Parts: sequence; structure tokens; C-alpha cells
Amino acid sequence: MLVAAAVCPCPPLLVPEVAAGAASELDAARTACIDALGVLAAARPDLLIVIGPADVDGRGPHPEGSQGSFKGFGVDLDVRLGLGGDPGASAERPLPPSLAVGAWLLARADWADAPVEGLGVGETLETERCASAGRELAARAGRVALLVMGDGSACRTLKAPGYLDERAVSFDAEASRALAVADLATLSALDESLAYELKVAGRAPWQVLAGAAEGAGLNGRLLYEDAPYGVGYMVATWF
Repeated sequence: MLVAAAVCPCPPLLVPEVAAGAASELDAARTACIDALGVLAAARPDLLIVIGPADVDGRGPHPEGSQGSFKGFGVDLDVRLGLGGDPGASAERPLPPSLAVGAWLLARADWADAPVEGLGVGETLETERCASAGRELAARAGRVALLVMGDGSACRTLKAPGYLDERAVSFDAEASRALAVADLATLSALDESLAYELKVAGRAPWQVLAGAAEGAGLNGRLLYEDAPYGVGYMVATWF
């Protein structure tokens, strides 16, 4: 059963070594993410699962001990998912960037409260399949916690990765409100096609979360919401 969740953005720029001279611009987001992980630890889960968007190579389960790297972003920095597992067994299938950022956050928070696994999901995964995957995750252990990695729209400004789209602000506002109050119905109703057009990396992971939270009766709290670099970033906790 799902007992807690943390929702965090997943840009590699969250890692100070990647952001370099611009690292301070995301200090507030990093602090909120670490605070959110504290809520997960307080829930005392039997299992923590990190969910994030992934391309074809990164989709599917990633066992504890899986490795990730930020070398593709010009930084010689490696991360590992959790403290256990066999890192050698998964060396040929690295963590997708979203899960690597999640692993970095867990290491920064000194996570040692429960075993950790990862799940990469396609950004275009259909809503019902997201919900089904979430239900399966919630049934994995008596007390399951989720770290849900994903960004909002990438079209909030002219300099955003997806350029300016006037629909982006309202989409992010709706998602933010839903995450703030653990509104499963609103998250499940987010438009797949519009999310794809707005380059929303978090839509599928959020809908996996909605499926996992069915019947759990969790409350929500929004810790951070902003759009640096024209991309919607949100941090929320469900408990």
C-alpha cells in the first residue's frame, strides 16, 4: 500500500556540478526536494520506488544498485540507486537521466531507510496503463513510498526548450493544484496529447502516482512551484 510520495523535478541541472556557475539558481528547488525526501523517510516505508520518464533504453524496472552517470552532460559524476544490490549486474543498462537525478537526491539526503528500486516510464504511456502500473507498485509491499520525478511543461517562455506556448501556464497550474491536494481525478484526467505537445515530462509519472494512491487516502502539500528556464518545476509531498 502506498503510504507516502514525493514529487520532484528531474532536470540534470539540479545537480550543482552539472549546473556549474548557475547552480545557485535552483537552490530553492533542491532544498524543497530534500525536504520532500524527509517526508518519505518519516513514513518508514518497506520499499521506495523511484519513477521517472525514460526513453526506450531506460524504460522498465531498474534494481537496487543500478548505476547512472552525468558524463553525457559534461560532468564526470556517477550515482548509484540505493545502498544495496549488485552494481555490476546493471552496469550495461544505466539509469535514465530522470532516475539518475533521483539517485543523486537520495544520496544527498543520505537515504538509508528502505530498499530502493527504479522504474522508467515512457512519456507517452497511456493513462490507463499508467494507473495500472501504479496499482501494481502499491501492491509490492506493505508500506510503499514513491519518489516521482518529472517536469511540467517546457514551453513557458520564448527561451524555453519548447518555445512559448500560451497553453503551458494553465496546464502547469492545473497539475500543480492537483499535486498540492493529492487530487487523483485531476491528475488522471491530464490530457496526454496536450502534455506531449507542451513537452511535459511528468505527465506519465504523475499518473502512475495517481494509480498507486487509489484508496490510500493521502493528503498533499506543495513545497515549490516555479518555471526557471521556462520549464515548470514542482515539488510536492503526499502523506
